[in-house]
Amino acid sequence: MEYFEDLTVGDTGEYGSYEVTAAEVTDFAERYDPQPFHTDPEAAADSPFGGLVASGWHTAAMTMRLLVEGFLADGATRGALGVDELRWRRPVRPGDELTVRTEVVDTDEWDDESGVVSVRITTEADGESALSMVALVLYERRTSP
Repeated sequence: MEYFEDLTVGDTGEYGSYEVTAAEVTDFAERYDPQPFHTDPEAAADSPFGGLVASGWHTAAMTMRLLVEGFLADGATRGALGVDELRWRRPVRPGDELTVRTEVVDTDEWDDESGVVSVRITTEADGESALSMVALVLYERRTSP
């Protein structure tokens, strides 16, 4: 189990492999972001994207899945305070393979029981940056000060 004290600025990691499918792109979009370039391959072909692309929110959700299974799986986490600097760098398309990279960029004491770890997260689609953000993650402290 990793606690607040175990994480230091500069720590890095790479997590997961996730292949995006067209069915998943359209299913997510039909429920949460029903724009034609996410839901209709024919309409998407005539869009500025030139084809079907995942919603940015879907990309964020897939990123979260990879983070939970990899980076956060062995962490004494208590949730998050939010994200900063969220950017969608390039569209994610069916057939893309996603991988998540992390870098601890800051740590700060929160209270006697928790600390905040700022983690720069980059989701790559076939080796290209598709999403970036800084997550503010609460971690349990191993010992109180």
